[in-house]
Amino acid sequence: MSVNSLVDQYAVFGDPIQHSKSPRIHTLFAEQTQQPLVYTAQRVPASDFTVAVSDFFAHGGKGLNCTVPLKELAWNYAEHLSARATLAKAVNTLKIMPDGSIYGDNTDGVGLLNDLKHNHIQIAASRILVLGAGGATRGIVAPLLAQNPQQLVIANRTASKAIGLVQEFRSTVIAACSLAALSGRQFDLIINATSASLSDDLPELPENLLATGGSCYDLAYATQATSFVRWGIAQQAVKSLDGLGMLVEQAAEAFYVWRGVHPDTSTVINLLNAERFNKS
Repeated sequence: MSVNSLVDQYAVFGDPIQHSKSPRIHTLFAEQTQQPLVYTAQRVPASDFTVAVSDFFAHGGKGLNCTVPLKELAWNYAEHLSARATLAKAVNTLKIMPDGSIYGDNTDGVGLLNDLKHNHIQIAASRILVLGAGGATRGIVAPLLAQNPQQLVIANRTASKAIGLVQEFRSTVIAACSLAALSGRQFDLIINATSASLSDDLPELPENLLATGGSCYDLAYATQATSFVRWGIAQQAVKSLDGLGMLVEQAAEAFYVWRGVHPDTSTVINLLNAERFNKS
């Protein structure tokens, strides 16, 4: 029997996955809280998801994180859902329960809000634009609406997908449109929830989309500034941030779901930022 089989097994599934910092983050959490666990990253294409998840839990796995493009598949896989996962129709955290059933949660929204608040980015009464209408967006809409923005617009290359998503939320401040229909509008906070940054690409965005004093936030992260973060800087955003802080915050919430312990996030965020920015 290997040493690793003696401790609880956790993992993140996704495709691509080689860039993931989740194993590093959860290892730091485990050391900090003295929790005995091993956390790995595994490339799992959408076509292999059901088999891979079933195999992981059948061989003693305790919990999984699911990232692009698996969050909606994880929502369908879970037998029991948290209230926030039910609203999001997307799951990024799976946990095996004592009776063997699978519980699904979504910690993306609370992770985003915690990082935005840490960085003092205003949400209440703000005009917010979310780019993209996939699983990442699903996880953050309800938490953003709960902060009482003036307006929340979801824009997608295909407008019909954004419209369908908006119709699931009963709110007078939420709307949907195509990316092309954004011309002439301005927002105080623009959140990139597309996967474009993973390939250093950028959605086609009109000029003057960001209001004076506005901020940009990319749910993706990289060692260097993502294409969207660079776009935000070029638009003179007060703050243009990537999703490393959100990643750590949502991971901390998942860690709590699994282990019942809240790790300290600030030390981990500071360490990861120091590591990536000190690289030559």
